[in-house]
Amino acid sequence: MGTYNKILKIGFMAFVVLGLAACGSTAETDTAEEDAAAAAAAQAAEEERAARAAQAAEQERLQREREAQERIEQAALNTTVFYFDFDVAEFQPSDRETLIIHARNLAENPNRRVRLEGHADERGTREYNLALGERRANSIRDFLIVNGASRAQIETVSYGEERPAVRGQTEEAYRQNRRVEIHPAG
Repeated sequence: MGTYNKILKIGFMAFVVLGLAACGSTAETDTAEEDAAAAAAAQAAEEERAARAAQAAEQERLQREREAQERIEQAALNTTVFYFDFDVAEFQPSDRETLIIHARNLAENPNRRVRLEGHADERGTREYNLALGERRANSIRDFLIVNGASRAQIETVSYGEERPAVRGQTEEAYRQNRRVEIHPAG
């Protein structure tokens, strides 16, 4: 019996040691799982923070682009004089974008009205210059309409050579007098 008790005691102790070892293993596994879960949560939180930062940066970039576009549009709308080459009724190709912005502005504001005043330099007869000023104003009017403005928003008038911007008979004076001016119609 003494041997049996010894075997029983050894078996019991082995059982206790194995149980404790199993508990220790479970505790280590639980700790590892908790560590992995904490790391995953930290990773997810970092990814969320990075996504929010990227979204905020994108919104800021878009806001800067909108503000820059508004400055460009305002500068274009402040441009109200368009110059022409000698004896030509077509506006300069460099004025296209500015005129498109004017047309869009009219389209977006259907109650707004403008008057296009056509001018010519003093070379040529009075009648010819009146007709040339009218063709220049109509050229811009037609472009504005094609790009969204309504015909009812635009009136044209020609002053020919009668209202020079600059007096004189130099090429620079002539250049400044060959123009169409956009004015609010009232």
